[in-house]
Amino acid sequence: MNTDHRVQGLDNDEVPADWPAISEREVAWLRGRFPQLEGAGATLWHSPRPMSAAAIVEGAAGQVFIKRHHHDVRNAASLAEEHRFIAHLAGAGVPVVDVLRDRDGATAVEHGDWTYELHAVADGQDLYRDIPSWTPLAEHDQAWEAGRMLATLHLASASYGAPQRSTHVLVARDDLIRATDPIARLERDFGERPALADYLSRKPWRDGLRQTVLPWHAGLHQRLQAEPRLWAHNDWHVSNLLWRREGDAMRVATVLDFGLASPTSALFDLATAIERNAVAWLELEHGMQAVHVDTALALLDGYRQVRPLSTAQVHLLADLLPVVHFDFALSEVEYFHGATGSTANADVAWHTFLLGHAEWFGTRAGQALLAALHAAA
Repeated sequence: MNTDHRVQGLDNDEVPADWPAISEREVAWLRGRFPQLEGAGATLWHSPRPMSAAAIVEGAAGQVFIKRHHHDVRNAASLAEEHRFIAHLAGAGVPVVDVLRDRDGATAVEHGDWTYELHAVADGQDLYRDIPSWTPLAEHDQAWEAGRMLATLHLASASYGAPQRSTHVLVARDDLIRATDPIARLERDFGERPALADYLSRKPWRDGLRQTVLPWHAGLHQRLQAEPRLWAHNDWHVSNLLWRREGDAMRVATVLDFGLASPTSALFDLATAIERNAVAWLELEHGMQAVHVDTALALLDGYRQVRPLSTAQVHLLADLLPVVHFDFALSEVEYFHGATGSTANADVAWHTFLLGHAEWFGTRAGQALLAALHAAA
């Protein structure tokens, strides 16, 4: 751990980074692999995001974004899964990042304990670069535009048929939500998820899920059978979008960060977008002020302008919200307990992110959000 490099913590605080900042030595090694880094100089910026390391450097032909993952989180093969999806979307006209290839044509390269990917710095204003994760979106016109672009992405994704991701770590899936018996499904997964199994072995985890999460799950697996698998972004927060102004309106110029992408469903992705952008998860003590119903409805309205939803689908969308974080919260537990060795952060993922989010939807504020979405059907 590098105590000099500090990033955003789980409680919106500043903490030492899980991973060291990208060094000049690493940039020099990458320069030998990627012609786009020819003449690269000093690092211009280091990302404050906590679960990987990223930096922007100036190359001879322009700025380059470098992102580095520990091999316990992404190897070159699992990272290439994201890149193939991005390439499909680009071919369908979705404004996505330009993933760079090295001299051998690879989009992901491994060196020591690390896996690297490089992107051209995309067009558009990064309006939310310094905004912490889990911060709600207050601009309704931007929420409407974000919903419209998400629907555009889903239309393009419908023709993409790649299989499920090769990793669970820091990937948003809906496997447990689609399962008839999520506890049995999770137990079957333990063989390939030893870090998660080890963490949960110390918890009364079955009781925790039965009391807080599974009541929301009742009946969802049958209703989801009508929702086809669809490769989705699964992390649709406005900080993962770049923007440009067109007249009085802000439009999405580029879609970023497909790290959580996997085959889920369009409704799962839209529910995730509402969860990410319409609830101030770090300020729940403010009660009703922590929920931004107008933002949720603007996202939904913008989405339906491009990809209409039936009444039944909107009701299902609302009912997905309390459990949409189910699979991903467990992947965070796995990441913290297995990759970083932080049981304290794994506890936050389990108690606060998984159980706490589900419990919040039973509060007055959570119920108000669900009621507004049901009413919008």
